[in-house]
Amino acid sequence: MIPDTKSTRLSTLRHDVPASLVVFLVAVPLSLGIAMASGAPLAAGLIAAVVGGIVGGALGGSAVQVSGPAAGLSLVVVDLVQTYGWRATCMITLLAGAVQLVLGVFKAARAALAVSPAVIHGMLAAVGVIISLAQLHVVLGGNSQRSAVANLIELPGQIADLHGHKVAVGLLTIGVLAVWTRLPKRVKVVPAPLAALVAAAVTAWAFGWEVTRVDLSDSVTHWAFPVLPQGDWHLVVAAVLLVALLAGCESLLCCVAVDKLHGGRRADLDQELTGQGVANMVSGALGGLPLAGVIVRSTTNVRAGARTRCSTILHGVWVLVFAIGFGWTIQLIPLEALAALLVFIGVQMVNLAHIKKVHGHGEVPVYVVTMLAVILLGLAEGVLAGLALAALLALRRLTRVTVLKHEERDGRVQVTISGSLTFLGVPRLTRELRAIPHGAAVDLDLNIDFMDNAAFEALHSWRLDHERMGGTVDIDELHDEWYTLAASGGRMFPVKSPPKAPDRWWLPWAHRRRRPVTTPGPAGAECQLTVGAREFHRRTAPHLRPIFTELARKQQPTHLFITCADSRIVPSLITASGPGDLFTVRNIGNLVPRKGSEPHDDSVVAAIEYATQVLGVHTITVCGHSGCGAMAGVLSGGVRAGSLPGLRRWLRHGNHSLARFIETEGDRLHSGALDVLCRVNVQQQLENLRTYRKVDEQVRAGKLELVGLFFDIASARVHMVPPVRPGLSALREDGRTEAGDGRTMIV
Repeated sequence: MIPDTKSTRLSTLRHDVPASLVVFLVAVPLSLGIAMASGAPLAAGLIAAVVGGIVGGALGGSAVQVSGPAAGLSLVVVDLVQTYGWRATCMITLLAGAVQLVLGVFKAARAALAVSPAVIHGMLAAVGVIISLAQLHVVLGGNSQRSAVANLIELPGQIADLHGHKVAVGLLTIGVLAVWTRLPKRVKVVPAPLAALVAAAVTAWAFGWEVTRVDLSDSVTHWAFPVLPQGDWHLVVAAVLLVALLAGCESLLCCVAVDKLHGGRRADLDQELTGQGVANMVSGALGGLPLAGVIVRSTTNVRAGARTRCSTILHGVWVLVFAIGFGWTIQLIPLEALAALLVFIGVQMVNLAHIKKVHGHGEVPVYVVTMLAVILLGLAEGVLAGLALAALLALRRLTRVTVLKHEERDGRVQVTISGSLTFLGVPRLTRELRAIPHGAAVDLDLNIDFMDNAAFEALHSWRLDHERMGGTVDIDELHDEWYTLAASGGRMFPVKSPPKAPDRWWLPWAHRRRRPVTTPGPAGAECQLTVGAREFHRRTAPHLRPIFTELARKQQPTHLFITCADSRIVPSLITASGPGDLFTVRNIGNLVPRKGSEPHDDSVVAAIEYATQVLGVHTITVCGHSGCGAMAGVLSGGVRAGSLPGLRRWLRHGNHSLARFIETEGDRLHSGALDVLCRVNVQQQLENLRTYRKVDEQVRAGKLELVGLFFDIASARVHMVPPVRPGLSALREDGRTEAGDGRTMIV
């Protein structure tokens, strides 16, 4: 189908153009501030914004992500500028882009998502702290030091020696940024960073304050090609890889986050990494900062209504037009105002929502260690420390073993071992197993997904020792048979196995691998149920507890399910339903007594009234089954009911079904007559339901549907049974209905 180019252009004009203008207004002050924090020429920030918008937007894999200079890379750039100089830093940016391009071509983008988010968030928080401490000195009228610790030590002296006008401009900028989010939406159309810088510039000009002006002498018109860094090439390669990986990870994680904010096409991460690589190569060649996907600008783009990559590209065009035509206005901005903007941005990078999220996953230590290591040691060292701690914690979780012991009333000891059995868990495993009394009968459940040789040897040795001391050990494996394979000398699986359903819960007791222990006599069934309940508590309840916790407040079933009391019919199994879905009524023959019929019965009627008038079910289903003993009793005229007077009285409610069957079948009794009667009975019970006024009214109003089902036990198949309509006779032996004109309908 050929797209409507006219409607596409109109959509771009309506949504993407306004969004691009909003992002442009946010991008300019942020780009200048990040360039300042990076120790680079201010024009480098604008160049990176232009390239990120035009090149990154055109070639990237996300339709709405905005790329540009990123605060998270500023520490790396500062160190590179101080070590190699600005032009060599541009070459490192260019080479880092080439590395990203190669990684994108070889489909390596997904590997970046393996980095723990706690490490990334901790790194960004540390960068925010360092930027805030450094730029706070500029706000106070001084100069920032080389390290965060030095900035912190020098801060009291800087506060004591305040520079009035410069401090006032900085405080004014921070005040506008803080207040702006609380203003009406009409005012917040102007981005807060732009409003803060304009307010600071106008105020400083109006009152003639003595402030430091932004120096844009090295404008975009002065360009020199990057040069190769001089020094140890090992360190240069490490710098290139650091810039490539940090920028790539930040871009890809931002891409994933932005995908959650819009309903358009999902991002292609490999294409995004390739686009970022090309953009960094161009930015480095033109003298711009290294760039990455930036969450602030990307979020602004989505919230402003962007639909396509046109918004990202246009924002880069607007930055270019501004830099060439109106770049002189930047020199009106006080340097202290840019520093205050960076202080504010740095504080926001310590995101409390991120801390809460990593706390929920037990990764606060990774976050804290990464942040402190970056602040005290450096960016690369801090990231490596965070990755190492994250790997150790992951290894600890993956190798965690739980051993639960429970002594039954008959003296048997129930032991459940869960987790991954590796050599790291052997000490605890052996300690717990050796605490079991000698001679005890042990039921050992292995709820594990991996077992290495050390764990097998420890478990097997304990089993042999325990049996030698007169005890017994019955091992049951809930997943793949790791112990059985190892004991038989078979080849072990190379990786963890996916979990299987615990012990095939749907099978009858007689078909289980290990039957519940019962005592002979009348109490046998009760003991079997008790053992089954304990099995439910141990294996199934933990999976279903969240569902039952929610259902405990209120039941909201959508179906009333009326079926036979036959033990072979399991409603939730044959309908694939779960807890809370079916409001179930079971009786002999799945009968619904007609209104006013004798013998009088309120049980079924009460359930129907409650389901339709209180619970508000949408469907009432009557389900019969093959070989129904109740219908056999009806077909025999009550003879098969024998000396069971209560059953004979109850089966009178099936006389209408028998009458309908005789009317259609006559005297032709055949081998399949019973199942035909079972199907006719379902149809008759659907008719009986409509003898109740409320049910009939809801059916006529379309608020309630009556459905008939027939379960063929031998084939384990569920068939639809249509209600009787005028002109249709009852069901034939082969499961079809005959219409008055001789046509047949498969049901």
